[in-house]
Amino acid sequence: MSIRVLVADDQDLVRTGLSMILRAQDGIEVVGEAADGSEAVRLAQRLRPDVCLFDIRMPELDGIEATRVLAGPDVEDPLAVVVITTFDLDEYVHGALKAGARGFLLKDAGPDLLVQAIQAAANGDALIAPSITARLLATFSDSSTPQSVHEPVDALTEREEEVLLTVARGRTNSEVANELHISLSTVKTHLASLMNKLQARNRVELAMWAYETGRL
Repeated sequence: MSIRVLVADDQDLVRTGLSMILRAQDGIEVVGEAADGSEAVRLAQRLRPDVCLFDIRMPELDGIEATRVLAGPDVEDPLAVVVITTFDLDEYVHGALKAGARGFLLKDAGPDLLVQAIQAAANGDALIAPSITARLLATFSDSSTPQSVHEPVDALTEREEEVLLTVARGRTNSEVANELHISLSTVKTHLASLMNKLQARNRVELAMWAYETGRL
């Protein structure tokens, strides 16, 4: 089964380029394109793609609001959204992640990273590229308005803390397993426990919690 993707970006050249890259990949099908956020939401609700790839800055409805409509905490059947942005100009990634985005990329990310992000989102996971995790999350944590961060009722175990830190640094499950010398199934078990304890829906929210609590 192909991964069905909806691409939304108000710049024709960027949108066409992203779609061309994805269409050239085996197992990925671009089912729709949108030039603004409102059109993206309408298409997403009608087509129900496996993954939505949204630019942050779009007319009508920006990527953050479009993400919140399709993947927000109150959405009964959320869609997977990956946000793509230009870091030097865009200060809204933190808001997009809070709105429910499963991952984010910079617009200068290569095709390999783009495909990995789409595949991760389709599999219910989230890609946090090691090269940009610290740069993005740390910056937004430092610049955002201080807010109380909930501590789990049940404290994290030592191993859960280790898994949390490696995930927050952008490691995949396989890389976490290799780095901590544990099995892949054990990694998944710890991730499930972390998400339950921290009330996180994905790896992105785990990483954000790690930054907001000063662990990184």
